[in-house]
Amino acid sequence: MRVTDRQLRLLGLCKVPGVNWYLIAREAQRPDGVSRLWKGAPVETGRDAVKAVAALAGAAERESDYVAAAQDELIKNEQHDVRLVTIEDEGYPATLRLVVNPPPFLFVRGSLHDSDPRSVAVVGTRSATEEGLRRAGRMARELVARGVTVVSGLARGIDTAAHTAALAAGGRTIAVLGTGINHYFPAENRVLTDRIARDGRGAVVSQFWPDSRGATWTFPRRNITMSGIAQGTVVIEAGRTSGAKMQARIALEHGKKVFLIKSLTEQQDWARDYAATRGALQVDSVAEVAEALAPAARIHAADERRAQLVLDFV
Repeated sequence: MRVTDRQLRLLGLCKVPGVNWYLIAREAQRPDGVSRLWKGAPVETGRDAVKAVAALAGAAERESDYVAAAQDELIKNEQHDVRLVTIEDEGYPATLRLVVNPPPFLFVRGSLHDSDPRSVAVVGTRSATEEGLRRAGRMARELVARGVTVVSGLARGIDTAAHTAALAAGGRTIAVLGTGINHYFPAENRVLTDRIARDGRGAVVSQFWPDSRGATWTFPRRNITMSGIAQGTVVIEAGRTSGAKMQARIALEHGKKVFLIKSLTEQQDWARDYAATRGALQVDSVAEVAEALAPAARIHAADERRAQLVLDFV
């Protein structure tokens, strides 16, 4: 894995206890943001920034130690086809860089394409019904037929059905992990994970250190990233305590589109509420989902405008 000194300085910040990673990502997008953080002088002034200033007091004197600790994490990587993409890099997903809480770095197996911003996260319960699995597969197949990249979380149930159908239809799919890139979770999806990464049909991405195991806090963070990396989220089948419902809420907070298939709104009170009062869209067909998406070029243009606004502000 090739890593630059600039990338290592950002990763070193992620090893400083008490510094919020989302703050690091936001500051890193500003000119000299990483250097200012090491000096304890972020542009932001909110609670996360105040905590970071306290945590970074004296950290500059130990910058080399924190960078070395980050390098130690990289050495643990067991995959030979992994590359590092930080939020400062050109290859970082434009859709993800536009949300308020992007991860500061991603480890990537496979390929991220310029066309991927035209994407939808297809999510749902791990304990899916046979009908739910069929609907997820049909949704994924018809989306890729319309040139849409299918994003999901590689979990059992709906996620697995969506990834599998997208590949079978010759389309692109992105799997967002709740673990480090070294781990196959769930274990039975090892072959599927490798197919996504190696067949030139998508990417497997992780926002955690390579050897990190899944925990109660990692999967909600994965949902934030999955929402951010896609233009919208379509929920196939999910109860009121499902992680898919959580992602629908996050996507609405991100200002993304949330699509709820008709059968879900007929069966779940939370889905009816989201459609009636929170701006989620009930859809009857895949065409309605695809037609609501912006072209990838528009997302890249928005990312360029964001970068210019940051320069103008600073």
